Amino acid sequence: MSKSEITVLYFAAASTATGLTEQSITLPTPQYRLSSLSGLLVSLHPDVGLDNILQSSQWSVNAEMVDNVQEVTLEGGEEVAIICPVSGG
Repeated sequence: MSKSEITVLYFAAASTATGLTEQSITLPTPQYRLSSLSGLLVSLHPDVGLDNILQSSQWSVNAEMVDNVQEVTLEGGEEVAIICPVSGG
């Protein structure tokens, strides 16, 4: 993985929509806000409903849950997981 790449882990509905469980993504800029990542992922996977899935999902970076995506800047090398809501009993 290069310095400007991150690994995105897709779970549940995000995995179903993209057909992936993991993907390496090259960041467009060296300092990339986590809040911008959903738009980038939707552009890479258009017309699969990922935008709706991401609106109700949570994020983790390097196995730490993120409370505020506006406060997190990705620099490369991170593992970012999309945690979709699940239901069941």
